[in-house]
Amino acid sequence: MAGGALTRTEGQTLVVQVMETLRGQIAGRRAAPGMRLPSIRALSARLGVSRSTVVEAYERLAAEGLVAPRPGSGFYVAGPLPPFSLIEAGPPMAREIDPLRITRQALDGRGIRANPGCGWLPADWMPEPEIRRALRALARREAAGLTGYATPLGLPELRRLLSVRLADAGVEAEPAQIMLAESGTQALDLVCRFLLEPGDTVLVDDPCYFNFLALLRAHRVTVIGVPRGPAGPDLAAFEAALRDRRPRLYITNAGPHNPTGTLLAPTVAHRLLRLAEAHGLLIAEDDIFADFETVPSPRLAAFDGLERVIQIGSFSKTLSASLRCGYIAARPDWIEGLADLKLATAFGGGALPAELVLHLLKEGSYRRHVLGLRRRLAAAMTALAPGLEAAGLEIWHRPESGLFLWCRLPDGMDAAALARAAWAEGIVLAPGNAFSVSQGCGSFLRFNVAQSAPGTLLPALERLMAAA
Repeated sequence: MAGGALTRTEGQTLVVQVMETLRGQIAGRRAAPGMRLPSIRALSARLGVSRSTVVEAYERLAAEGLVAPRPGSGFYVAGPLPPFSLIEAGPPMAREIDPLRITRQALDGRGIRANPGCGWLPADWMPEPEIRRALRALARREAAGLTGYATPLGLPELRRLLSVRLADAGVEAEPAQIMLAESGTQALDLVCRFLLEPGDTVLVDDPCYFNFLALLRAHRVTVIGVPRGPAGPDLAAFEAALRDRRPRLYITNAGPHNPTGTLLAPTVAHRLLRLAEAHGLLIAEDDIFADFETVPSPRLAAFDGLERVIQIGSFSKTLSASLRCGYIAARPDWIEGLADLKLATAFGGGALPAELVLHLLKEGSYRRHVLGLRRRLAAAMTALAPGLEAAGLEIWHRPESGLFLWCRLPDGMDAAALARAAWAEGIVLAPGNAFSVSQGCGSFLRFNVAQSAPGTLLPALERLMAAA
């Protein structure tokens, strides 16, 4: 039940650490009421502690009523089951690399001087005047979606326009194959609800967008990481994972990959899809960064024709995080089931965000805004990269577009420790192991170039690195 040997935590006794490990297993629903816990001998060997430490931990948990001893048989999880905890559902990890804690930190906003670790654009990069004009225009219209629920699949006219936009990227999807969602995150959650059962195995890139890992905790699945290279996932490792672990689903980014900024090579895409077909693998392709690309890179959904690939997208990163408008494009026979899940979990959704997005797309302001974003991002990346290198970081890959630079710290420096020191000064950094299933990215940081004003970030970063 428990994981590998304990990582010693300063300020905590080994007994307390064993207790916290067991509490996490129970709160994360990996140990249900009535389940027999590991024997004292087995748990002491697994965690690398003495038997007396395990005995004391079990006795204390029994005194709390969390476990129950059975003479001659061992210790068992006592009921009732505690409330489900997403934090405890994942492997034990430091606060600095826990995806949920990083997201809370970045969204909180209090005391933040710089936010290079977040995954979105600054507010003053967004088209607020155009959104205000669109709101005024919609307010003057009758039946403008100001008060009602949306239809189950979402605004038909926006779905028709999304069909055209997808076709421009090579993805053939009729409007009836497209369902609107509240966001890219909700879209992926619906796909996971539709395709997965607790205990299934899911593949992700290693590293991958850290909220994939948090979301998959909520679905109580086993997550396997496949090393991500400059051209896409390592195909030998991908094939081995398919053969040995028989995963149900692979979740990945299209376009500029989060966090590495890499693009999928056509040869890798074709080989990956052949492997997926041979092993019955389904794929969820997150395309929320599509509009940051000047020239679209290969899309698995385009090569596959939406047979085993589901594509999701959103306008949160390019237009407004407050409008909450995303989509799912999938094979026709899956759309009704996805729509039923959306109705069951969010009812009809709001009509106004879709009306606003449609208005901005049709009258051309969105296209002009995106062209400006691409220029600003390219300039920000050009401005930041030399400063990071001068500070001693290695840029792992030079992205052609997008938000992110994936950088390695010098001399095996610990990114989590650096993030802890930076947070004390109001600077949010994104350490590499937050993105890594294998925890093999401990010396990496992801930088959002739009949130990394060199005059603020670089002097602080150099000073913190010198003190590390």
